[in-house]
Amino acid sequence: MSDLDGNTEEIEVENSDIIAIRDLMKVYKGGVDVVALDNINLNIRRGEFLAIVGPSGSGKSTLLNMIGLLDTPTSGQITLKGTDVTKISPSERARLRNKELGFVFQYHHLIPEFTALENVMIPMLIAAENKKVARDRARDLLNDVGLGDRLDNRPNQLSGGQNQRVAVARALVNRPSVVIGDELTGNLDTKSSNRVYELLRELNRKTNQTFILVTHDMVMAEKTDRILRIVDGKMVSELRREGDKFVRSGKGESADE
Repeated sequence: MSDLDGNTEEIEVENSDIIAIRDLMKVYKGGVDVVALDNINLNIRRGEFLAIVGPSGSGKSTLLNMIGLLDTPTSGQITLKGTDVTKISPSERARLRNKELGFVFQYHHLIPEFTALENVMIPMLIAAENKKVARDRARDLLNDVGLGDRLDNRPNQLSGGQNQRVAVARALVNRPSVVIGDELTGNLDTKSSNRVYELLRELNRKTNQTFILVTHDMVMAEKTDRILRIVDGKMVSELRREGDKFVRSGKGESADE
């Protein structure tokens, strides 16, 4: 059964799967058609800490936009918690983005005039949550990400790494089913990048939060538990963590890349 509201079609998926993708295609029409995603099939389990990697233009950000309901496929199916989200209305897509999905981008997209606390509160206020409840939840999350002493600071009073931690707190504030990150450490130095990834890993382990991260950085990708590689719109390999190594899914070969 679906966990989502609304009159949408339901399909059967494994109980442990939060997202199922079937035969997904994205073709951009023009003078020459560009196939951005080519027959993608993928299941993502609840509580996964997953990385999607590939060269520039490979389709990894396009896939993330599909999962995040920011774009629609040319054909194929995406289900979120058992509901086919490729057939829902634009208003329902917007509602689910706010309720079920959290986003952290390379550029944190904080509102410069707002404090850290106010920025984190925004998704709850959009969802018409009580202002005091939103403030308390935002304060708790900022404490969790180590910024409890920076609640009243605006983005220009925080470092890049601190702003990205505010963005992580904002992504979590509505208790989303899935948090999506697109090159979220792309503008950070190594120390700040490591701190952000350690924060995500801690949240994943403590709360079973599902994270899907797109990155070009294999060092960062190897901090996750599963790595999917996309090239020319096709899923070309899958690596799964076994202890301190990754092995190719279905082949059992140790992978150092």
